[in-house]
Amino acid sequence: MTKVKNTDDLWYRAAVIGGLWASIEIIIGSFLHNTKIPFAGSILAFFGTILLIGFYQLWPYKGLIIRAGLITAVMKSVSPSAIILGPMTGIFLEALLIEFTILLLGGNIPSYLISGFLSISSALIHKIISLIIVYGFNIIKIYVNIINFGLKQIGIHEASDIQVLFFLLGFYFLFGVTGGWLGYKTGKKAAQLRLKNTYTFSDTKINYKNSNDFFSFNSARPGSVPLLFLHMLIIPLALLLVNSHYFDFGYTIIGLYIVIFGIIYRKSLRKLRKPVFWSQLILIVILSALFWKFGKSDHRWFSMDGLWVGLEMMIRALFILIGFSALSIELRNKKVKSFITNAGFGKFYGSLEMAFSALPQMIAMLPTPKEFLKAPGTTLLRPMAMADQWLAFFKKEK
Repeated sequence: MTKVKNTDDLWYRAAVIGGLWASIEIIIGSFLHNTKIPFAGSILAFFGTILLIGFYQLWPYKGLIIRAGLITAVMKSVSPSAIILGPMTGIFLEALLIEFTILLLGGNIPSYLISGFLSISSALIHKIISLIIVYGFNIIKIYVNIINFGLKQIGIHEASDIQVLFFLLGFYFLFGVTGGWLGYKTGKKAAQLRLKNTYTFSDTKINYKNSNDFFSFNSARPGSVPLLFLHMLIIPLALLLVNSHYFDFGYTIIGLYIVIFGIIYRKSLRKLRKPVFWSQLILIVILSALFWKFGKSDHRWFSMDGLWVGLEMMIRALFILIGFSALSIELRNKKVKSFITNAGFGKFYGSLEMAFSALPQMIAMLPTPKEFLKAPGTTLLRPMAMADQWLAFFKKEK
C-alpha cells in the first residue's frame, strides 16, 4: 500500500469510490428487493468486493478502502428503509476486511482472493449474527433441524451445526475467490482504459449540487439526543436480561418498549404495515412448533415448547425492529450532524457532501441491474475507468 501525504486527496478518492458503491447498492439492492431473489446481501457484497479490489488496482493507497466503506455506510443511512444499522455495519465490515487483508498480505493475487473470500463470507456471518440478535440462538437450532429434515428425506445422514456452517463457507469460498479475481482483472483492465480516455463525460451532462441536507429524513418527529441514548441503553439491557436469569423481567421491559415506542414511532414503522413481514414472523412460529424437537426421542409434529419459543422470537423481532428503527431516526438528528462537523470530522463530512451531490449522476451512468448480473466485471469497467475524471471534477468543484 502507498501512503498519501495529502489526506484531502485521499478523502476525494474515497468520495468517488463511496458514491459509486452507494449507487450500486441502490440499483442492485432495489432490484433484489423487488424480485425477492435469495442471498441478496451476498450478491451485494460480491459487487462491493469487485469494486473495492478493482479500485485498489487504480489507487493503491493505505486507508482508502476503509474511508470509502465509511462513506458508503453513512450514505446507506438515507435509504428509504427504516432499518439501516444492519446494512451499514455490513458495508463497513466488508471494507475493513479487504483493507486489513491487503495491509497484512500485500497487493498480490493471493491477497485479493483471500480478501474476496473474507469480504463475501462476512455477509454470511453478518446474516447469522443479525438473526441471532433479532430472534436469539433458538433460530439457529430451528434452521439446522429443518436442514436435517430435508437431508433425512433424501437418505443423507444428519449434519451438525458446524458441518452446516462449513458447507456454507465452502460455497462462499468459491463465490468470494471469484469476486476477488474479477476485481483484480476488472481493475487492471480499467487502468488500461483510463489511459486511453475510452470513457468520458462528453456524452453526459453533470449536474453538481452542493447540499448540506444529506442527513435529512422524512420522519414524523424531530430527533432527540436523550432518546438516542435511552435506546442505546434499553436495547442491550433488555437483551441481556432475557438471556440471563431475569427472563420475565426482560420480556416485561421488551413488552413495554414495544407498546410505548411503537406508538411514538408509529408513522416511521412502515415495515409493520406489510403483510410480508407478518407472514415471515408467523412462518417462524409455525416452523418452531414443527421442528423444535426434531431428532429427539419424544419428537412430535407439533410442540407446545416450540410454539412458545416461536412466540418469544416474534416478540424479540418486534422489539429489535422498533428499537433499530428508533435508533436510525435519532441518528439522523441535526445535533448529531453538528457534532460530526464540530468534532474534527470536516473532511469526512465534505467528502459525503461531494458523494451525495454526484450520486444521481453516478446512478444515471451505471447500467441496468440485469446487465450487472449478466456481466458483473464488464459493467464496472466504465465507472472505474472514469475514476480520475470524477476525482478531477470533485477537486474542481470543491
